Amino acid sequence: MIVHWLGHSAFRVEIEGVVALFDPFLTGNPKFSGDRDAAIAGVTHVLLTHGHNDHFGDTIDVLAKTGATLVSTPELCGYVSSVAPAAKCVGMNIGGTARLGDASVSMVRAHHSSSYHAPDGATIYGGEPTGLILKVGGRSVYHMGDTAAYSDMGLVNELHRPEVGIVPIGDHYTMGAEEAALAVNRWFDFRAVFPCHYRTFPVLAQDASAFVSRVIKGKVHAPEPMERVET
Repeated sequence: MIVHWLGHSAFRVEIEGVVALFDPFLTGNPKFSGDRDAAIAGVTHVLLTHGHNDHFGDTIDVLAKTGATLVSTPELCGYVSSVAPAAKCVGMNIGGTARLGDASVSMVRAHHSSSYHAPDGATIYGGEPTGLILKVGGRSVYHMGDTAAYSDMGLVNELHRPEVGIVPIGDHYTMGAEEAALAVNRWFDFRAVFPCHYRTFPVLAQDASAFVSRVIKGKVHAPEPMERVET
């Protein structure tokens, strides 16, 4: 599995021929400094946790240029289909699993909010915020989206046993370092953990040191934005 942090909560994850782009906020992302075409090349799936613009990002353009399949809530998929009728969309809801060839995506709760401010000025209701678990060939990665810690994370681990965790740590809009580390240590058995949703804007935590120092379960990778990690 190759995990490529594109800054903020945007990740490109490659597993056995599946190339998933989580929360593709590239344009306007102050930590995305790579080649945009290279970042989206070969993408097979766009996995969108919720509608906020710093997560929805380039979703529509990526779908148009790659032919990838979007997996998200019915509300966000409905909006995308209304403005991009040719886009391939799989709308699903919390508790469900979508089976997409060699891959599957399970949707779980996140405690946050979800709306999209569209280019025409409209505010689009995004449905519930979510976390998404991608499984391919016995490997799995759980992108928590934007969330606070909640005790049913233990149930998520019991049901899905995610191997790699992508965890927001920036505070203010999501859980901070201490709360995120508690969630990882108490409810999960991750082999590898990647912090996200920090360093992007002044209101967010500017480094991962407080999170790294508190996690005692699993190997924490805190790469630089644009860095690729094989795990």
